[in-house]
Amino acid sequence: MSGVICMAQDAIIVTGIEQYQEALKKMQSDNPATRKVLQSVIRRAIAEARKNVVKDARDVLDNDPRHAYKAVRNSVYKQVLGGQINILPSRHRGAPTDYRKQMTMTAGQRGGNRRPRSLRTMQLDSYEGADRGFILRFINAGTSERKIEFSSDSRRDLINRGSRGGNVEKYGKTTNTGSRGALRTRDWFGRSSAFQLDAAANRVAEEIEALLQQEFQMI
Repeated sequence: MSGVICMAQDAIIVTGIEQYQEALKKMQSDNPATRKVLQSVIRRAIAEARKNVVKDARDVLDNDPRHAYKAVRNSVYKQVLGGQINILPSRHRGAPTDYRKQMTMTAGQRGGNRRPRSLRTMQLDSYEGADRGFILRFINAGTSERKIEFSSDSRRDLINRGSRGGNVEKYGKTTNTGSRGALRTRDWFGRSSAFQLDAAANRVAEEIEALLQQEFQMI
């Protein structure tokens, strides 16, 4: 049914518009049924955005044997209509793993790390999947120059310096030396999430418009 406008002598009388008013009232976000539908629309859009951000995460990770890309998380708000994507630390940790990096040394080869794995190394290697979000945050924000500090250790003189010699001055001064470099800031997550959430907002708007048109066509 459509509204009808009639001209009276000194007034304009509108009839048949009650159905439209009821339809608009039904589509308001404070209506429990409508709110549930809107949250479902938002949930689908956020899930699609998260999937695309995961693709970008996998692109910036040159090697990801422990699936750090799974640390990209999403959620839909309960109190307000909306959602978000993040790479923040999770409140809950998954089960630890016994990951060991595959060694490439051949039998009889000199060099390499002969020291046993430290507890800290085993702890870091035990993180898997969504628990490795710190890798994504390092790549996103970058790091400062990382160096091993000098420390006195008299045992250093006993270490085999190798068949080709080495920097003799540093032996006896430290158990480990060297620069580990720095990671440059990429801000890949900031760019990717902003673009994908903007696309998600457009998808939500299109679906809501389609729902409104569908509701009015039933009048």
